[in-house]
Parts: sequence; structure tokens; C-alpha cells
Amino acid sequence: MTAGPTREPFDPARYISNPSTGRMGFALAAEAARRGAEVTLIAGPTHLTPPPGVNVVRVVTADEMFNAALNQAQGSDLVLKAAAVSDYRPEERARGKLKKETLRRRARTGATGDRAIALRLLPTPDILEELGRRKKPHQVLVGFAAETDELERNAARKLRRKNLDFVVANRIGVEGEGFESKTNRALVLGREGERVELPFMAKDAMAIAILDLVTPRLAERRRARDGGRKR
Repeated sequence: MTAGPTREPFDPARYISNPSTGRMGFALAAEAARRGAEVTLIAGPTHLTPPPGVNVVRVVTADEMFNAALNQAQGSDLVLKAAAVSDYRPEERARGKLKKETLRRRARTGATGDRAIALRLLPTPDILEELGRRKKPHQVLVGFAAETDELERNAARKLRRKNLDFVVANRIGVEGEGFESKTNRALVLGREGERVELPFMAKDAMAIAILDLVTPRLAERRRARDGGRKR
């Protein structure tokens, strides 16, 4: 399980991130543990208290989450990637805090006439895509998609491109949904044609609904794996 944001620093005082609180991932971890699963939660920076009975791996950057997720996924039957990973990181990270005077010297005049500071960015590793590439036959991989437009189309594309079994898509920028909210609504798509709309509800309740949808597929994969062993 992954949850929360990542932070990509460009000096010790500043970083690129997003508003994710980690609530959805923590709720999923808590519900999976309640059902008797052995759960490892890979958590980015968040103020949430870890659920009882859950092994927690703390990370900060996308690179750290990438390494932790690939390491933990090797021995997992179910992988849920609910984290909101920063897609880009600064090309350079200063060892000391960049002073305003230094930044002003690097500034250039922008289109509006203001002095603009250029920050060169590089893509962070695509954790979900790599998990999909390495997915084993018995594993079930669930991804999440936060969208502002064309929710279903973008979610379906993510489901196919990243070799997911399910994708949980929700809108952001809408009051009561997505980042920084205790509630959400979502559309769940499955690789075998499943399409389930989850109505507005608390994220704890949504965790139950998501695992209810995913568990039958997990049981099916386990039966196929165990049957193969018997033969």
C-alpha cells in the first residue's frame, strides 16, 4: 500500500509537492488489516497516525517511494498504489538554502515584465507503470487516478497502459472530493470490464467498498496459483 504525497526538494527549505493527506491510503491499510491481511504501508510525509497492526515504511521523495514499493511488491499478493507522487523533481538540489539575492541574480524578465526565476525539472520514476511491468500472474494491482477532466477516458487509458487490474478514479478541485477531504466519490474500472460508481461517502467507507470489489479477484488469482502448485 502506498499513501500520501512525495516531496521533491530544491534546497533544504523548499520543495515541490501536492495537497495529498494520505487519508485514502491509510483507510485502505486499516481496513485490509482489519480483514486479517499482513499490511505494509509505504507513507509519504503526512500527519496521520498509522493504523494499528500495520507495518509502516516512511519515505519522502518519489525515488524513495519507488525503491520501497518495488521491494515490498515482490512478496505481495495485492498492491494498492494510492499515493500522489510528484511527477517532477528539480534537476538540481542546493545543499544550502538559496537566498533571495541568489535567486534574483538568476532571474530573467518574463512575459508580463516581472522577474521570473526558472526552475529546471526532471520526471520522477513512474512507480505504477513499473509495478505493472513487473506484476506476477497471481498479483492484483490497483492504481488511483486523480483527474480534473475526462475522468472515465483518462482512467481507462491508465488501466490499459499500466497493466492494472483496477483503477479508482476521482475528481480533484471539487469541494468534498479528492485531496484534503475526508470524503470522496469515485469511479472504479476493472480490466475485465467492471464499471462501478462509488457515491459520495467517507473515505473509510470507500476503503471498504474498494476492497469488497478487489477481494474476489484476489481470491480467484490465489485459487489459480494454488491449483497450479497442486498439479
